[in-house]
Amino acid sequence: MGLAIFGIGIGVAILVAGAAYGIGKLSASAVESIARQPEAAGNIRGAAIVLAALIEGFTFFALIVLLLASNKVTKDNWVEPAPTFSTSVK
Repeated sequence: MGLAIFGIGIGVAILVAGAAYGIGKLSASAVESIARQPEAAGNIRGAAIVLAALIEGFTFFALIVLLLASNKVTKDNWVEPAPTFSTSVK
């Protein structure tokens, strides 16, 4: 079980790094495009916002899938604690 949770953690790290890289690359390209052609700034900005939203949407979807997988891993291997009995007399 520990290895599965470790794998899920690695998956989340890769997911976040990939999303950050994608949005960073998108932003850099948009700024460079606006610098080269300032009259198209509105169109470039709008396209960049839509693309960033798509990247974020995919990231949240993948994060939810990873959380569901984590929940599945922990529920399948869950061991019920032993019952405790009270010895106090009422």
